[in-house]
Amino acid sequence: MIALGSDHGGYDLKVAVMEHLKERGIEYKDFGTYDKNSCDYPDFGLAAAKAVASGECEKGIVICTTGIGISMVANKVKGVRCALCSEVSSARLTREHNDANVLAMGGGFVGPVLGCEIVDTFLDTEFSGLEKHSRRIQKMMDMEA
Repeated sequence: MIALGSDHGGYDLKVAVMEHLKERGIEYKDFGTYDKNSCDYPDFGLAAAKAVASGECEKGIVICTTGIGISMVANKVKGVRCALCSEVSSARLTREHNDANVLAMGGGFVGPVLGCEIVDTFLDTEFSGLEKHSRRIQKMMDMEA
């Protein structure tokens, strides 16, 4: 189960991602927004991130206009490692090296074709499990209050 959240600036890309996930047979839960009316990204980024942190959803995808604000919100949730990606290599590396569990994208910068390629890479790439990466992730997680 994938948690999805966006504001109005990420809505179109989120809709494209939802259609793509359906085509792949991947279940998702949409935490909003549900239209293109102006809204506040913290509301939807927080809901999606909490679903990942609680285990309700395995991973999350959050989208606003730039991806910056909504990634900051997601990273406020204990247990979430959200990475802002605008190309495929970062999506692969953040899974392999950081075991990121939430992907952020900017709907104003990433189109639907590239966005779905980023999503596929993020979802299909496994954590490397290398000791050096596990150690670094543990240090990062130990910083949480």
